[in-house]
Amino acid sequence: MENKLKLKEQLYFQCIQFCNNRLLNIQKTIEEIQDSLVSETKSSAGDKHETGRAMLQLEREKAGNQLAEIQKTQESLSKIDISKSTKIVCLGSVVITSEANYFIAISAGEIKINDEIFFAISPNTPIGKLLVGKKAGNFVSFREQKFKIVEVR
Repeated sequence: MENKLKLKEQLYFQCIQFCNNRLLNIQKTIEEIQDSLVSETKSSAGDKHETGRAMLQLEREKAGNQLAEIQKTQESLSKIDISKSTKIVCLGSVVITSEANYFIAISAGEIKINDEIFFAISPNTPIGKLLVGKKAGNFVSFREQKFKIVEVR
């Protein structure tokens, strides 16, 4: 039980790191856009000025959307209780299958822990939707591939 909890903790921590890195990148982008807007205001005139400002405004809006998205992702992550272990796949489950290993949390991609590869996926992804609600021993078909759920932690 101790090792299972430690694995889930490590996966959870990696997902938090993923979110924090994305958040820092987005905040840096927003800061750079703000700086560009300020310098654009100081140095430009006429149509070129307006076009430059409009482009920067669009970039800022895009970065704002990314910021909102990462905040939603962090909120989803905060709902996970890593001390909880269930028999049925749900948010926070570690799922070992005959083909791959999954951590049902957020879409953070591949995570390597102790030479084992896990895919951090959201329960809303196509594979996540197939796994949620299943238990060890169940079979799942995905992209013309059939695999067995070996263990749910």
